[in-house]
Amino acid sequence: MKKFLFKISFYMLGILLLFGILGFYADGNTDNNYMHFAVEKPQNIILGDSRGAQGIVPAELEKKLAKKFDNFSLNIVQSPYGQIYLDALKRKIDPDTKNGIFILTVNPWNLSLDVNVKRLKDYPEEQSHSPFTDMHFYDCSPNYEYLLKHYGRSWFKLYTEREEAGKSNTYLHKDGWMEVTVDMQKDSVSKRVSEKINFYKDMSVKQKLSDVRLSALSKIIEYLKDKGTVYLVRIPATEKILEIENKKFPEFNKLIQNMAAKHHVAYYDLTTQYADYLYSDGTHMYKESGKVLSGRLADSIALHRKH
Repeated sequence: MKKFLFKISFYMLGILLLFGILGFYADGNTDNNYMHFAVEKPQNIILGDSRGAQGIVPAELEKKLAKKFDNFSLNIVQSPYGQIYLDALKRKIDPDTKNGIFILTVNPWNLSLDVNVKRLKDYPEEQSHSPFTDMHFYDCSPNYEYLLKHYGRSWFKLYTEREEAGKSNTYLHKDGWMEVTVDMQKDSVSKRVSEKINFYKDMSVKQKLSDVRLSALSKIIEYLKDKGTVYLVRIPATEKILEIENKKFPEFNKLIQNMAAKHHVAYYDLTTQYADYLYSDGTHMYKESGKVLSGRLADSIALHRKH
């Protein structure tokens, strides 16, 4: 019996050792979220949804602002503004931050909610099992907590699909920028744009601006103001998608302007410049355009900080 137990223990130890080694291969190819939980805690942060995740490039901000940034944006399902996002931010940020720069990207979708949702447990971030709902460690590498809770594939793929073998089409950089590589031929883009237009048309029927989300955004601004300077930013999309947003939420810009004034922070509505950029699907900025927008945003922030 003792011999049998010894064999089992030896076998289990071998498995744990194997999984421990495989964890070291987790990287930007692992999935769309892992790297958010596997880097040191930042002092300069970008918040928002997938428009911000793809459209604001930390490396471009660093070139002009001489500060390292972390893009802590996921998507409208997993990281809309709410108490869950605020709690995650408190775990993510370097507690010693005193002169940080914080870019909060806003649009009607990350501040709205389905009209039929009444209970917190029915919020999309709860239903989608966002990693923000149950993660405690945000600066571990490898982060075995994340891999055990949120990586549902074979751990052998951590090795076979590691970035050393080639970056995936959705590659999450260590600074949190989601680099998406897609076919930008006209026909492919038109098809994706058409799908997004239909998606937002359908969603607009069910969504309304949420007092809960707006209140959470206000709390996040107040929390961050004690640690640095906050900037609210609305990222452009294509004209047709902006038309959907502005028709459904005509009060949105004024509402954000009022919130910015209340908290004495700057608000940059960049949607008037929508024609200056290329979009991979109508709502997400093509990666090269994201670099241009990030550079322009950095210029605006640098100018603001001089005054």
